[in-house]
Amino acid sequence: MQSTDKQKLIDAGRQVFEIEITALKNISAKLSNSFVHAIEAILKCQGRVIVMGLGKSGHIARKIAATFSSTGTPAFFVHPTEAAHGDLGMITAQDIVLCISNSGETQEIISLVPILKRNNCLIISLVGNTDSSLAKIADVVLDVSVEREACALNLAPTASTTATLAMGDALAVTVLQARGFTQEDFARSHPGGLLGRRLLIKISDIMQAGNDLPRVFADTKLPDTILEITAKRLGMTTIVDENSPEQIIGICTDGDLRRAFSKALDLTNTCVRDIMSTNFKTIKSDLLAVEAVRLMQQHKISALPVLDTNNKLIGALNMHSLFTAGVV
Repeated sequence: MQSTDKQKLIDAGRQVFEIEITALKNISAKLSNSFVHAIEAILKCQGRVIVMGLGKSGHIARKIAATFSSTGTPAFFVHPTEAAHGDLGMITAQDIVLCISNSGETQEIISLVPILKRNNCLIISLVGNTDSSLAKIADVVLDVSVEREACALNLAPTASTTATLAMGDALAVTVLQARGFTQEDFARSHPGGLLGRRLLIKISDIMQAGNDLPRVFADTKLPDTILEITAKRLGMTTIVDENSPEQIIGICTDGDLRRAFSKALDLTNTCVRDIMSTNFKTIKSDLLAVEAVRLMQQHKISALPVLDTNNKLIGALNMHSLFTAGVV
């Protein structure tokens, strides 16, 4: 393919972006009190947000419903044709129905609106024609009209579906902010995702404790120290006060052992107190596991002793623990 042909393809792609960017800017400029009324209605809603659309609008409706649900507003998609054949029973008087139709003349949706209104459902329409039948019978009308589609034939739903999706995002995110929805709230809806693991798993959930906690006394000889480090598989051991085993006084890592081997020491008779590190980092058990990642990266260390709220030693973990838990 000649370079001129390649440039034509790139130019065609860029034109799509330009048309859709322009459409989004125009939609943003048209936000008015109708948008405020829609937000206020959703905030007051005691039920769910039901989203309807047919064809390409149906695909957009599914995404909008998913966005609402994942940001703290219970929502689901109902196919308008299926609704006319029994699925209306899924919709209650406490629900709000978000109807999407670019033309505003989708008969499968229009025919349902009177029934929904008799059920006391508030109707919010997202339409590309504010003079349409759907716009005239809806309680709140949101204008998502675009000057033209990005399709060269001005036929395929492109700019119009992008604008509608963006309006749905604007509704969901504005409601999210108004409700004070937090990262922790988001994580509770996404426990299987990386963000959920980062925001829900605490140090206490993944640390090694009890008999799995590497722990020796200061007068423990290096061979026994090596055995403890090897057995507990954290690449380190804590050194504790013999009279108070919950009081940590130092740590010994694989690195400390390697440095000891490079010195002229009697390794068989040397005690761990002679090579242990007394300048070490710890972390509290009630913190999020992601805080351990941050601390390890900041100080270039691979393991941490874990303390309780009274600064007593109760566990330890390393970077592998965080990898296994899916936090990293």
